[in-house]
Formats: sequence, C-alpha cells, structure tokens
Amino acid sequence: MSGLYYEEFEVGMEFNHSLTRTVTEMDNVMFCAMTHNPQPLHLDEEFSKQTEYGQRIVNSLFTLGLVIGVTVAETTLGTTLGNLGMTDIRFKNPVFHGDTIRVVTRIKSMRESKSRPNAGLIEFEHIGYNQRDQEIAYCVRTGLMRKKG
Repeated sequence: MSGLYYEEFEVGMEFNHSLTRTVTEMDNVMFCAMTHNPQPLHLDEEFSKQTEYGQRIVNSLFTLGLVIGVTVAETTLGTTLGNLGMTDIRFKNPVFHGDTIRVVTRIKSMRESKSRPNAGLIEFEHIGYNQRDQEIAYCVRTGLMRKKG
C-alpha cells in the first residue's frame, strides 16, 4: 500500500507525479463506446477535420479519469474510503491522440470527519498537463481518507 494516511498529508503539500501516460486512439474510442457517447468530435475523423481542432479530441471524462487515476498510487492507494465530490472541473486545452499527460496534485484543505472518528476529509487539487506543458484539466476532489491506527 503506497497511499498516505490522513495524518501524513499537509495543506500546501505538492506531488509531481512520476507516472505519465500517452493517450491512444483506442483509449478514446473504447471509452466512448463503454459510456455510450456517440459524439462525432471524439469518433469521426472526417467530421472533426471541419472543426476548429482539425482532428478528433479525446473525451473529456476520460481525460478527467486519467488525471485523477495517475495520482492514486502516490496519494490514496489503499488509504481512501472514497470520493465525496469533485468541483471546479475545467478543461483548458483539448487532448489529442498521442498526447502524453502528466499531473500535479496539491493539498488544498484538510479537516477531521465529524461523523467518522477514524477518517478525515482532504481536498486534492489536480492539474493535468500535456507534453507541451499546457494545462489540459483541473479538478478539486474531496476524498474521505483513513487515519492511522
């Protein structure tokens, strides 16, 4: 288990996650298929050539899931009780097939749980970047985290 317990986090702590991931066409097509999303902007190359992007863009919900997923091993693996919410989600730049994503996480806030004495709430601020260091996604996620012992 490589996740951290509630007491091991501090407000302002920053993680430059070492795990990166190149997004493939298959990632995008399969995610759209699994979520029943027929948006031609994600799936139809000819349609997408006529848009301002000139090519297909990756499904934003896949992008969000990837950005959060990259953070798990170094922050919450085995020590979280679950996500309580995600807010302030934004996608500043599109993700294209072949983009490589890296993520930075900052601890925005912490507080003890009022209903669970063995847990605390942490607000994680996740920022995803592409290989050109352009911000591609931002999210504030509240996690219910285990305490030690």
